[in-house]
Amino acid sequence: MRLLNAGDFSHVFEQADLKVHGKGMMALARLNSLGHPRIGLIVSKKNVKLAVDRNRFKRLVRESVRLRQDRLPAVDIVIMAKRGAQEIDNETLTRQLHGMWKRLQREAPAVSTSPPSHGQTRDT
Repeated sequence: MRLLNAGDFSHVFEQADLKVHGKGMMALARLNSLGHPRIGLIVSKKNVKLAVDRNRFKRLVRESVRLRQDRLPAVDIVIMAKRGAQEIDNETLTRQLHGMWKRLQREAPAVSTSPPSHGQTRDT
């Protein structure tokens, strides 16, 4: 259920099908053929100084995915914390994530049926 190795992360970065921005975070998503979503988190010390804040962010994202994993499309998702993510309270962060998941649900089917653009091929 998690992206664990560098190859999985780079695969999403190089060929992201969807990009969703939220306050204090950004999500990149790429369709996968596994039938379930996988999540990867990037929370740098540069953007979120305190370890307690980095861990809180990761914990809330993981919990949000756990609660909605049955409704999420089969995508690999990389969530990146931006500067100021530590200033967002838990309730706001949860609402932001819920909005991101709804957008992914809405847009992922459209991406899976559209042909690749600019002559690129999609190997899913």
